[in-house]
Amino acid sequence: MALLPILYYPDSRLHTVAKPVRQVDARIRQLIVDMLETMYEASGIGLAATQVDVHERVIVIDESEERNKPLVLINPELTWSSPDLQVSDEGCLSVPGIYDEVERAAAVKVSALDAEGHSRVIEAEGILAVCIQHEMDHLLGKVFVEYLSPLKRNRIKTKMLKTRRDTERA
Repeated sequence: MALLPILYYPDSRLHTVAKPVRQVDARIRQLIVDMLETMYEASGIGLAATQVDVHERVIVIDESEERNKPLVLINPELTWSSPDLQVSDEGCLSVPGIYDEVERAAAVKVSALDAEGHSRVIEAEGILAVCIQHEMDHLLGKVFVEYLSPLKRNRIKTKMLKTRRDTERA
C-alpha cells in the first residue's frame, strides 16, 4: 500500500480525459488499494484516478461513517439521471479547503465494473449520487469549480496558486 500524491487545482493534468481500463488485473487492483488509502488519509469520500495522475477510468468512494464500505467503479457509465436536481455543498481533495454549491441530478444509475472485474449497476441518490457525478466529472477532465461563476473560479485559482507558492517557500 502506498499513499499517492494528489494533484491540486489548477494543475493542467486534472483536465486530462481518462482512458478506459482494458483489463482489471493486479496493477488495477493495487491502484484501487492505493487510491483508497490515499482517500482515507486525506479524509475524503471519493477519489478519481485522474486526481492521482493516473488517467484511467477508476473511481473509489466511501461515504460510510466507519470508512469500511468502499465502492469501486471501473469504467463507469452514467445510464440514467433524474430530471430532479439538487444543490449540494461540494468540496474536493484537489481543491482543499474550498466548498461551494453545485447543482446536480438528485439520483443516478451507473453501470461499471467492480474491483474483480464483475459488471454491476449502482442506483444512487443523495450524497452518493453527488459523489458519483463529481468523481465521474474528474474522469472527463472537469473539476467542480468549473460549475461556479468565472469570478469565483478565478478567485479560487488565485488562492490555490498562492497557497502552492507559500508551501514551496516554506
